[in-house]
Amino acid sequence: MAQVPWNTKELTVGQLAQRSGVAVSTLHFYESKGLISSRRTAGNQRRYSRDTLRRVAFVRLAQRLGIPLKTIKEALSTLPDGRTPTREDWAKLSARWRAELDDRIEQLQRLRDDLTDCIGCGCLSLDRCALANAYDRLGEQGPGARRIDTRYAPPRCC
Repeated sequence: MAQVPWNTKELTVGQLAQRSGVAVSTLHFYESKGLISSRRTAGNQRRYSRDTLRRVAFVRLAQRLGIPLKTIKEALSTLPDGRTPTREDWAKLSARWRAELDDRIEQLQRLRDDLTDCIGCGCLSLDRCALANAYDRLGEQGPGARRIDTRYAPPRCC
């Protein structure tokens, strides 16, 4: 496929896919979820404004950070007139997600550190769990992983 000229104001879905590195089906999905939008030609073909490239890049980066699409959509909806995020917008939006990401990083570090000893479920299925969770004390706190999930287990010191 030929290079899209830099001054092209609208892109076909194929051009947007080529330029953004995102599959056409993914672009259709993003559009169905309200993350991007297009206009339709008289022949019912999609046309995307060129600034949709930045919006797609924003969505992809947020996804790589583990931000759910619903949260990404909510963030994008806070922008005036549904415009494409600027550097300043990204700074504001990413600041909102920082605490969530910090928590996720802590959980992953804990998972990495505890992986060889216990899966964190409190089920006593591993011989070492009897030492880490004698009499299934963690099970009294509810279902799910307790030792690794920072929402349930406070961070360890030292």
